Parts: sequence; C-alpha cells; structure tokens
Amino acid sequence: MAVNLKGRSLLTLMDFSTSEIRYLLDLAKDLKTKKRSGIYNYQLRGKNIVLLFEKTSTRTRCAFEVAALEEGAHVTFLDSNSSQMGKKESLEDTARVLGRFYDGIEYRGYEQSVVDELARYSGVPVWNGLTDLDHPTQILADLMTIEEHVAKPLNKVKVVYVGDTRNNMTNAWMFGCAKMGMHFVAVGPKELSPSEEIMARSQAVAQETGAILEFDSSLTGVEGADVIYTDVWASMGEEAQIPERVKLLTPYQVNAALLEKAGNPDVIFMHCLPAFHDFETRMAKEQRDKGYDIREVTDEVFRSRHSVVFDEAENRMHTIKAVLVATL
Repeated sequence: MAVNLKGRSLLTLMDFSTSEIRYLLDLAKDLKTKKRSGIYNYQLRGKNIVLLFEKTSTRTRCAFEVAALEEGAHVTFLDSNSSQMGKKESLEDTARVLGRFYDGIEYRGYEQSVVDELARYSGVPVWNGLTDLDHPTQILADLMTIEEHVAKPLNKVKVVYVGDTRNNMTNAWMFGCAKMGMHFVAVGPKELSPSEEIMARSQAVAQETGAILEFDSSLTGVEGADVIYTDVWASMGEEAQIPERVKLLTPYQVNAALLEKAGNPDVIFMHCLPAFHDFETRMAKEQRDKGYDIREVTDEVFRSRHSVVFDEAENRMHTIKAVLVATL
C-alpha cells in the first residue's frame, strides 16, 4: 500500500500507523545511504521552516538544521528570547502568522498542548522536537539504530528502559514499541513508575500489534534484553530533587553488572544524550563534591563495545530528514 505523508504533522507516533513508521525508517535509510555517497536531491528546495525552541538542545537543533539545509530548505531559529509567542502574542496568533511565512514548524519545549495548537492553527506541518509528554523524533532515530545493530526484526526485539520510567522518553518508547509490535520493559523504582494513562493508551495499541509492554521494579526485567536504554536522572533547574532521586535511582545505574544481567553478549546500550557518564561536566562535579553520584551510566559502559550512542545521535539527522521530506 502506498504511503503519502505530505502535509502531515508529527506530534506523536501514536498518530501514525505501523506501515507509516516503517516508511519513515526506510526513507531515512535511503537518505543516509545517499548522503554517504554524496548524493543530494534537494527535495526541499524553496521550502522554509522555522525552529521554535523553548528548551535548549544540541542534537535536535543541529539535526533539523543540517537535515533541512542538505535538502535545500532555509531555516529560521527562534528561541524563547527572540519570539513573542505566549508573551506579547497568543499561541494561536503566532501559529497563524508563522503558517503564512513557513512551510513547516518545529517545536521543542514543555507542554504537549503547545505543539498540538501550533498544528491546529498554523495550517502547515508541525514536528514535535520534544515535549514533557513525548519525543517522537528521538524514537525514530532509536528504531533506526536498533535495526542497524540488532540482527532481529523489530517485533522480535526486547527493549529495556532503566531508571526514571515516568518521563517523556518512557512514554515515547511505549508508543513506539506498541506501534511496532515490540517487547518493552520499564525497569525502575515504583515511585517513578510509568503513567497509568500512558500505559493504558499504549496497551490498547499493543493488543492490535502483538507488542508486550511491562513494568518491573526489580532488575530481573533486564533479562533477555537486546537493548538497554537510560536517560539522565537530574536536569538543570532540578538540583533540589537530586538527593532523593539519587537515592531512588542508584540501584538502577547502568553498569557492567547490569549489562551482565541481560544475559546477552550482544546487548546494545542506548541513550538519547546528553549523558552523565563521567565527572567532566560542571553539574556532575558539583554534585560529586556534595556527595552525590548522578551518573545514570558508568563510563565503562558508555565507552564499551555495547554502546551505540553516537550512531544513535547521528541517526537523529537522517530520521528527521526523512520526516521533513515525507511531510513537505
């Protein structure tokens, strides 16, 4: 069946069918191959896109800018200091104005309702670069990376997310695994277990695709994992929560012992980045001096043969390029 995504927004993978996600992954692979061969078709020549960033990022901004430019599009970047959105101008008015100037809008910030409203009022495709609820472009890159490194079809792959399982990455993983018929286990403390609402939404899809979605507060959940995934325990501006979070999450640090529990010599380690894996960052040093080890993964694992985090980071660009080309 032919897939046509022209004019579509990417707000969450829950809006896409399994075959549509498969199309985006295959298109990303094709575009990656062409890039490495020096072939650019400039399929976005004459297009203009705007990037709205209320939350900072390295990979998301760079991936969107390079992906767009390599296909011939022009990019405008606006952060919270260079836009009147929500301050002197309502979100609806901003969306309507930007929709007159641009062919597509990317948003990275906080509330999912913002990206939903941008799509509702702008009249052009809108792409979710991250919200507090979801991170669909990251999951596309992660699925692509898994297919490059795990010798199994996606519906035979077991992904184990370890750590704080009540966050946007866990949500995004449940959505992605539900859609692709995968086995997903969230492993973390009961106090930070996945949202019941998100789990219920995902389980409804899983019943149709054959996906298995589970939560386990014990480390036995990592047994048989093909992929072990984690994310930071502490973010800038949340320093007051660090003592309690470190206490809760230290047993779930991804280290050599945890990888061993997978019982799979070919298990891969993934992380959406940035990662606290050593003490070469200001925040990690400051917290270490206060007696807190905020590393969610050890340097030994991060730099090991199991780690594919930089392939994963590169694939942000290829999958985002596929999204831009497909929807514009």
